[in-house]
Amino acid sequence: MDFQRLLTLVGDEPIFETGLLLAGEADPAMTRVQLARWARSGRVVALRRGLYTLAAPYRRAAPHPFVVANRLAAGSYVSLQAALAHYGLIPEYAAVTTSVGTGRPMQWSTPLGDYTLRHIAPDLLWGYARLELGAGQWAYVAQPEKALLDLAHLTPESDSREYLAELRLDWERLDLTRLDQYAERAARPKLKRVARLARELAQAAEEYVAL
Repeated sequence: MDFQRLLTLVGDEPIFETGLLLAGEADPAMTRVQLARWARSGRVVALRRGLYTLAAPYRRAAPHPFVVANRLAAGSYVSLQAALAHYGLIPEYAAVTTSVGTGRPMQWSTPLGDYTLRHIAPDLLWGYARLELGAGQWAYVAQPEKALLDLAHLTPESDSREYLAELRLDWERLDLTRLDQYAERAARPKLKRVARLARELAQAAEEYVAL
C-alpha cells in the first residue's frame, strides 16, 4: 500500500484503526510494517497500538480530544473536569481529558495530549449524550450534571460545601432539577448530599447577585 492509497482509505476520518486498512487482500503483517514506517517518518501519528491519526499536513481536520478519548477507551464517555470545562461550568482548562467507563483504569500520554480512564460501576454508566464537536466529529460526553456527580463520586471528601465552592461552578449553566434526578437515580448518599449542597450554593450565589 502506498501513502496515497492510505489517504484515500482514511478519507475524512480524524482517527483510524489498523483494521480499516485490512479489507480485501491486504497483508496484515505488511500493513503494520508500513504503518510503523509512516509513523517513523512523521506521516502518521500513533496514539496507541492499532490506533492512528494522520500527521497535521495530511489530515483534513485535527482530531478533537473527546473523539480521541472515546477511541482510546471503547464504551466510555468524557466526564469530570474535561466535560465541565467544555460546557463552561468551570473556569479552568482541563489539561487531562478524563473518561469514565466500566473498564480498568488506564492512562495514555499521546502526541495529541494526555488521557485517562476512571472506573465506575456499571449501574452508573448513563447520563451522557453524543455531541457534535465541529468538523463532522462526534463524541460521547457526560451531561453537565452527570459530569459533576462523576467528579464527586470519584473524588474523596468531595461532599462538602468547601469542595464544591472551590470548583467555582457557573451555577446558571447547571440544571438543578436534573442534578437532583441524577443523584436519586445514582442512589448514593454521597451524591444526594452533593446535589443538596449544590442547590444551597446556587441559591446563595443568586441571592448575592441580587444584592
